[in-house]
Amino acid sequence: MTSFQALQLQKTPSGIAPTLVSLTREAVPTEGELWVRVRYSSLNYKDGLAVTNRGKIVRGAFPFVPGIDLVGEVVASESDQFHPGEWVIATGWGLGEDRWGGYSQYQSVPAETVIRLPAGMDPRTAMTIGTAGFTAQLAVMALEAQGVSPDRGEIVVTGASGGVGSMGVFLLAQQGYQPLASTGKETSHAYLRDLGAVRIIHRDELGRGAQRPLDSARWAGAVDSVGGATLAAVLSQVGRHGSVAACGLAGGASLETTVFPFILRGVNLLGIDSNTCPQPLREKAWARLASVLTKDAADAMTTLIGLADVPAWSERIVRGQVQGRVVVDLHGA
Repeated sequence: MTSFQALQLQKTPSGIAPTLVSLTREAVPTEGELWVRVRYSSLNYKDGLAVTNRGKIVRGAFPFVPGIDLVGEVVASESDQFHPGEWVIATGWGLGEDRWGGYSQYQSVPAETVIRLPAGMDPRTAMTIGTAGFTAQLAVMALEAQGVSPDRGEIVVTGASGGVGSMGVFLLAQQGYQPLASTGKETSHAYLRDLGAVRIIHRDELGRGAQRPLDSARWAGAVDSVGGATLAAVLSQVGRHGSVAACGLAGGASLETTVFPFILRGVNLLGIDSNTCPQPLREKAWARLASVLTKDAADAMTTLIGLADVPAWSERIVRGQVQGRVVVDLHGA
């Protein structure tokens, strides 16, 4: 291996431009003890914002390699924890934001930020999961921890046709819940039902925001990746002692609500941070994911693209034109 491909964000006179480049190992910043041959990465909404320069995602110096997820084989290690030949997953901890990320065929990764690929899990499936599925699983576990059990009623999932939403619908259904999907895409209805949605509502029902401080109770809980007015509406409609796991802001970062859901119904608003999730909880969540997501189910919600396709698909994902999960094949596609 003398050189390899990567997608770099480079500064140009007209702005930030994603560019396919050929790199050598010496050109990659040494960020950690592991040198990993990256097999797959994924395309998340955050990646789309970084590649299109529509959000302040990248905090590292340019040129910069984005990509907040990767799975690959350790080819060299200076750590006692991991050895050449082992497969690892890296998500969060600044990957693709503070330090070079997964859109490179090889990458330097700190040992303390990775976990081993769970036994029996296919590497491509790991990136179908990626940050989106990992976040969705943390949301399900947070609802469980607050006593939101499957027998309590429906769980509304906002942004249901996107990455977190799709995985949220699937994981809730697989773990005995009744997920209700909120989406604006009629073309996604059959897809969402196949994932396990018991009902589907149009996103406008929630996107208009809360109609009053406390609306009629409709849900036992929620997984919200939209934020903004949608989250305000969800909070006003959650039943007594229900919980909302909030993990996104596709619909806005501001939240205009009242204290009434919290003090009159005992509603819990649970923040989901997958980026700096502690390693023990991270490993527990991935073990759960390995037990419920088969390769066939993962493939059914996955679009596979190559590294050269990332800029075009980044435009699509920030425009809300992507259904399910997009996996980037670093050595094929």
